[in-house]
Amino acid sequence: MKITYDGGAVTGVTAGKPGEIGILLAHGAGAGQDHPWIATVREGLALRGLFVLSFNYRYTEAGRRAPDRMPMLLNVHRAAADVLARECDRVVLAGKSMGGRVGSHLVGDDEWPAAGLVYFGYPLVPMGKGDPRSTDHLERIEVPQLFFAGSRDRLSPPALVVSIAASVPDGTLEVVEDGDHSFKVLKRSPKSNEEVLDDVTGAAASWIVTRI
Repeated sequence: MKITYDGGAVTGVTAGKPGEIGILLAHGAGAGQDHPWIATVREGLALRGLFVLSFNYRYTEAGRRAPDRMPMLLNVHRAAADVLARECDRVVLAGKSMGGRVGSHLVGDDEWPAAGLVYFGYPLVPMGKGDPRSTDHLERIEVPQLFFAGSRDRLSPPALVVSIAASVPDGTLEVVEDGDHSFKVLKRSPKSNEEVLDDVTGAAASWIVTRI
């Protein structure tokens, strides 16, 4: 499907059947909605009875590597969220890394009426940096927020994210043992990468169904 924003259009992909709850799944900075990670989560949520819409940001649609600045990211993200809101009564904004962060600003700064947010690795510490980003906007979000963080994730270190989840009005942290920023685990892990990602998707779906 085409998602029209102020200035152009991007591609969206749906999975599942429309219902009361819709999940907007935003990709991370380095890959678009066709990446196997996003495709796996999209289909996994749909298999658990949820309606999912993923989309490309403008820079991804244009084949560029460098992300747009935040105002344009928000422009496209808002347009996709509005499309989903016309199909479902309640919308959960979910995203991998950058996509989750953009969704949080859409709600915390622009007050878009999401029913909840799911962060698959909130990028708290910028790549190559030591100091975490400001998360003041997260504290303005009243709806439930679910944070997934790999125990080996340098961008979303659980030791820092736990305090963020505790400081927001309704936050939950799920730590993925041995997981990195994409929840890939060490070879010694008792589960495969595919099994771990399926567990994460299942936990997200269960949280959405019970909390939203």
